[in-house]
Amino acid sequence: MNRNIVIAAVIAAVAIGVVVGVIGTIGLGNTNTGTPTTTTTPAPTQTPAPTQTPAPTPVTKLSGAITIDGSSTVYPITEVIAEEFSKKHPDVKVTVGISGTGGGFKRFTVGETDINDSSRPISEKERNAAKENNIRWIEIPVALEGLSIVVHRENNLFPNDCISIEELREIWKPDSTIKQWSDLNPAYPRQEMRLYGAGPDSGTFDYFTEHVVGKARASRTDYIPSEDDNVLVQGVSADRYSLGYIPLAYAEHAQDRLKILKVSREKGGECVFPDSKSIIQGKYPLSRPLFIHVNYDKIQSRQELKEFVIFYLSNAKSAVEKVGYIPLSDAYYRDAIELVKAGKYTPDDDKTFVSIYREGL
Repeated sequence: MNRNIVIAAVIAAVAIGVVVGVIGTIGLGNTNTGTPTTTTTPAPTQTPAPTQTPAPTPVTKLSGAITIDGSSTVYPITEVIAEEFSKKHPDVKVTVGISGTGGGFKRFTVGETDINDSSRPISEKERNAAKENNIRWIEIPVALEGLSIVVHRENNLFPNDCISIEELREIWKPDSTIKQWSDLNPAYPRQEMRLYGAGPDSGTFDYFTEHVVGKARASRTDYIPSEDDNVLVQGVSADRYSLGYIPLAYAEHAQDRLKILKVSREKGGECVFPDSKSIIQGKYPLSRPLFIHVNYDKIQSRQELKEFVIFYLSNAKSAVEKVGYIPLSDAYYRDAIELVKAGKYTPDDDKTFVSIYREGL
């Protein structure tokens, strides 16, 4: 065979082998019957998405006016709340008056006000007045308070600085014959006992007469009354032979001028000083809850009023502590807020909120 022909044949065979090998490697036309070669392709580089800053929750723009009146005891709490609410919602005008619980209810039960600050529950007479005027309401506890018995700072007459409910009853009952200190105890000086206490439009007056005298609104009348507790503080602090009853927060703020007495339930009984522990536990004989009464229909129809009540309960603990009262439990405020948000209460409701307050005691 010609030598050139042989060389050409060899070259051709080698070329064909190379082509077949390449075709088998890449599996062209799926004709390869051998084990396929797996090729791993790197995943494409992922560019992380930019961090998204959540948009701030828009503040509901509220406007309108909210009118509040009532208890001078509850007033300091409501005043603090109203000031803070107005900072957040400047287009809502909140006015807070002090005409006493009873005086405030006179306005509330005819629809003049949206909220009544109350140092006691609503009375049967006030319920009837509200019903006659088609005013429906809800009763919401907001704090605890102790009613304090005070004398002049230099009064050292009472043993252990303690007075009993029995002695207070003898002093304050309508037919009391105690005119001088010596009438209460012969060892005391023959000096006129000048008395200071809540005015008849005050819820404090109703509470004190019911729990001390034994009948609501039963009281001697020859004393110096006022619905403004600051007036009572000034009176007792300036009169050495005075005695009065005022909310504890007002007394605590004037301890450089007043003396707060311990109170026992009966003569010779345990003398208890009013403080947060004795009031929360109910050991102090003159402990009581404080309330706001809210117009039922208005809170349903006016967003600014509903938001104010939610704001009140959300900030009640700090406001109550700021003015010197005793807050209710965190669980109570949390549950009360949810009830208001969900509208889970009824007209003329004095049970829903009160029941969860009592559960927390």
